[in-house]
Amino acid sequence: MSETEHLLKRLPNDIGGLPAAPIDRTEHDLEPWEKRCHALADVLDFHKIVNTEEKRRGVEALGAEMVGKLTYYERWVAAFANILFQKGILTPEELARKMDKVEARWPAEPARP
Repeated sequence: MSETEHLLKRLPNDIGGLPAAPIDRTEHDLEPWEKRCHALADVLDFHKIVNTEEKRRGVEALGAEMVGKLTYYERWVAAFANILFQKGILTPEELARKMDKVEARWPAEPARP
């Protein structure tokens, strides 16, 4: 199989065997938003809104560039949003309004000199 054929058959998150930096295996605590993202995944699955297979396909649909740039849970968030948009459960405008409300709850960062 040629390199082009191999790349065309490789899914964006199929990175096994590709050159990369060493994996950081140190344990770390999840950020609060990452814990909420994981809980959201559980709720969406429990209520049969988004299942594990849809989430996997949703992450793959982001494409190699996005998969390479986003963190693990950022990929989940983007995939969930796209899936909910496709199913007509949520609109981009509704999500934007909610994000504005959440952002308004956080104090502005002080200006740097």
